Amino acid sequence: MKNTLKPFILLFAGWIVLIGSSYAQRQRISDNHTILLYNRNGIIPFKRLDTMKIAVVTPNKSAYPCLVRMLQKYGEVTSFDFSNDAENTKAFNTIILVGSAQELNQNILLRYRQLASAGKNVIVCSFLENKYALYGQNPRFGGQMTEMVSNGKDCVAQENMAMSIFGGMSITQGLSINRTEQTRLQYAQTTLHIRNKEELTKKIDAIAAEAIQAKATPGMVVMALKNNQVLFEKSYGYHTYEKKQPTQLDDIFDLASISKIVGTTPVIMHLQEQGKIDLEKTIGDYLEDAAETNKADIPLRTVLLHEAGFTPFIPFYKDLKKGDLQTYFSDTHQTKVADGVYLLTDYYKNVMWPEMLKSSVKSTGNYVYSDISMYVMKEVVEQVSSTPLNKYVSDFLYKPIGMKTAGYNPRDRFESSRIVPTQQDMVFRKVLLQGYVHDEGAAMAGGIAGHAGLFATANDLAIYGQMLLNRGEYGGVRYFQGTTIDLFTSRQSSRSRRGLGFDRYDPNSKNGYPSKLSNNSVYGHTGYTGTCIWIDPKNQLVYIFLSNRVHPQVTNKLIDLNIRGRIQDAIYETILNKR
Repeated sequence: MKNTLKPFILLFAGWIVLIGSSYAQRQRISDNHTILLYNRNGIIPFKRLDTMKIAVVTPNKSAYPCLVRMLQKYGEVTSFDFSNDAENTKAFNTIILVGSAQELNQNILLRYRQLASAGKNVIVCSFLENKYALYGQNPRFGGQMTEMVSNGKDCVAQENMAMSIFGGMSITQGLSINRTEQTRLQYAQTTLHIRNKEELTKKIDAIAAEAIQAKATPGMVVMALKNNQVLFEKSYGYHTYEKKQPTQLDDIFDLASISKIVGTTPVIMHLQEQGKIDLEKTIGDYLEDAAETNKADIPLRTVLLHEAGFTPFIPFYKDLKKGDLQTYFSDTHQTKVADGVYLLTDYYKNVMWPEMLKSSVKSTGNYVYSDISMYVMKEVVEQVSSTPLNKYVSDFLYKPIGMKTAGYNPRDRFESSRIVPTQQDMVFRKVLLQGYVHDEGAAMAGGIAGHAGLFATANDLAIYGQMLLNRGEYGGVRYFQGTTIDLFTSRQSSRSRRGLGFDRYDPNSKNGYPSKLSNNSVYGHTGYTGTCIWIDPKNQLVYIFLSNRVHPQVTNKLIDLNIRGRIQDAIYETILNKR
């Protein structure tokens, strides 16, 4: 008897709304019922996002908002409606066409079939009005366009479709050849019981309220991932104590020393994998201007471990002379260090770097945390790669992986209102710092330094943290070998807890570092502005905390109250049932 293909019944995907979070805390109680009817050129799930210019087109501006918002969590996705869509989508090579059977009429479909014939990637996403309607398994457009279907128009169906496109959810329905694996973060709470979710929210809310009440920080964003899923994501407070602008989940923060492990270190890891950097070679092997200095014979491995004997910190801004700063741009003053503040051109090259090269070196082998270490590693990176650090890391990692905001000098790319302000600088720049790096030396280096200068959202850090947990793979693309991740993030010193560039769990900390319930697998870094990211391979957990505790002036209350560590412990207590 001839085999026949049976149609599928698309079932309703229900959800439960949880109280207390800025992100709609929902626990999905059913599987993904999105069906991939045809996967042209295997484009689903999306992979390298730097090769894609993505537009989503809906019948009108208010249609399918849950799908559009979810798509935009994964990548740069521009939204249009059917009005003048042919002109609007000219600059895009990937178009997600969304609508019901009635909305996607023959004229619309014909236009997009022509675009597909011209070489654009077109993904047709159809939503049924009747969730019990039947669909056959055969594609409808002759293989010219990728075709996906789902039932109903509710928010869950829309979000599941969006996550399926990017690989945030696996597609398990339909023909086996069109089923997919999860390759990116899933923005859904499927493993945490609703009662535990409410308990966790209550605990973190209380700690956050304590921090804001004590003026340890005016606001913060907290995020937790487990098993490739976002389990908690919430913003608190305001940008400043004037309470004019609430903190949002997609706000951009000055990451401070997190720059060391998200900016500089991944480039070193990449160059090491390519055989362009050997960690056993010395500074003098890579930097000609260091060859005749007291730093020439120091191995790069020792630098990354903060065991090179460098001075911890040089306050370059204290040595500025009259005329080094001015209030306007000119040929002689091209380095913008804040709004209306310009530094003498090439000050870093002519003054700061030579001073670092001449600075004293104590006996190597002892752990002394030093920003000079990552100044040096940035110079090595740029010498070896012939590429500025900011461009290298963006092209190699941020753009392909979907880290939409991560980068240096964010005022060149974003409105200031999206960037959380840090200090009201009373000494050096004498203005409120918003979108200009808080660290004085990094600012004087043009905002791009090995130890500081990186800005990003919590979601960007979540993507990076999950890639590390995946031992170098994310979105179906391998960025690092697993052995490289293991090498840099594991303990590499007999004298300290440190990995190569990465900070780690401290078994000797009296108060528990980074938290009482963390364990020996945990690695990550903190930042002076009040930030941290900690990755826990043992429990497949990522914890992110972003704040501006240095506003309006530097205070240690966030540290004294142990806000970051207590929130991390609350996550351990609730998610892992630890006490």
